[in-house]
Amino acid sequence: MASLDHFGDVANIAQLTGIDAVRLIGMIVKAAATARMHKKNCRQFAQHLKLIGNLLEQLKITELKRYPETREPLEHLEDALRRSYLLVNSCQDRSYLYLLAMGWNIVYQFRRAQNEIDQYLKIIPLITLVDNARVRERLEYIEMDQREYTLEVEDMKVQEVIMKPEPSKDDTIILTKNLSCSYPRVPINEAIQKENEKLQLELQRSQANLDVGQCEFIQHLLDVTEVVATNSLSLKSSPAKPLKKLDLSYSNVDNEKVYYDDYAKSDEKQSTSR
Repeated sequence: MASLDHFGDVANIAQLTGIDAVRLIGMIVKAAATARMHKKNCRQFAQHLKLIGNLLEQLKITELKRYPETREPLEHLEDALRRSYLLVNSCQDRSYLYLLAMGWNIVYQFRRAQNEIDQYLKIIPLITLVDNARVRERLEYIEMDQREYTLEVEDMKVQEVIMKPEPSKDDTIILTKNLSCSYPRVPINEAIQKENEKLQLELQRSQANLDVGQCEFIQHLLDVTEVVATNSLSLKSSPAKPLKKLDLSYSNVDNEKVYYDDYAKSDEKQSTSR
């Protein structure tokens, strides 16, 4: 399963060094407001972090850093927030097809990020020992604020289309429509070009990490953009047909499997049958 490292390399995390927890939370909230994908998850995550930011502001974070016993856990909290910022920011900057295909993996990252941040908050001694009813009340509220991170039903339907080894003509119509929505006021040929460029960057990252499975998965997404490009040209010269309604059922929407592994298995079966 993809880790948070897939959503930002070490160099990007290093650029955020020196920014304190309250400012990092502010950056995450701002990034969540402009997310193109996982909008609901980004908003949920940002709302939870606002509660933590309000608490840290009340406690005066600069005071917490003066004491060794609170400085170290606070630094761990800030590290988790830096990774979280890259995760949320990726929902704006990275490839639409990649973020959609990796949907459940990203949902898992949001769940893990909230859990990690909450755990670090609990081990900051000055926060847990402070004799202030208002602070204790806020801590209890944060602990009870368990957000639900999931994948939207419509995104699951499109994800199913993306992961087909050979998308049909109707599939490419669906993908064209969703790509257009993802890049508003941009011609479809430019949207496909942007997707291709972003996927090439994803491929380079995976090649640098020597991740063969991920490389094959991203190559499949690049193939999908080529199919969409070819069909979008032919659609311009032919009358539009009504879209068939997708009849997809999902018995377990909490399934967190790695989709590029599933693609590899289905592709392998198809090769053997030939």
